[in-house]
Amino acid sequence: MPKVSEAHLQARRQQILDAAAACFARDGFHRTSMQDIVRECGISAGLVYRYFSSKDEMITEIVREWHAHRASALTSGDGAGAYLELLREIGTPEAPDARLALQVWAESVRSEELRALARDGIEQACEAVRGQVPPGMDPDALIRVFIAVYQGLLVQTAWDEQLDNEAFVNAVAEIVRRLMGR
Repeated sequence: MPKVSEAHLQARRQQILDAAAACFARDGFHRTSMQDIVRECGISAGLVYRYFSSKDEMITEIVREWHAHRASALTSGDGAGAYLELLREIGTPEAPDARLALQVWAESVRSEELRALARDGIEQACEAVRGQVPPGMDPDALIRVFIAVYQGLLVQTAWDEQLDNEAFVNAVAEIVRRLMGR
């Protein structure tokens, strides 16, 4: 029997996570069943359960992927430019679904695991850009302000299809430029 490659296993796992994310964004965590996810990804229930034991495990993994993506983006270039790119990304089809992000935040009030992941994500962001904060400013406070801007854009994107993402990002870019003295 041929052995399945690691790349194939990872692709299948991602297929399941993508299907779960689509279901969660459309119907919410509590209204989505494992059977809904199975239908969405078009594979057997047994195969889904081979990768994930529960919806909660899928949600947690989706959040971990989001945090890894943001941390990678923030550490791969200058913090201000990388941050603005993350804001621009919110308005693209490749971005995490804003409705799903809102559900994760709401669920983090109930789930200690998601709350810990959210806190870890904030700490990762703080660590990534702490050294780039202008002198005389509290780095953690300023970073949290920019996290709130990011979260606010996600919220507005979730409920306002008419939101001009580029205008929003341009306004934030001007604030960052003035703050950084550029």
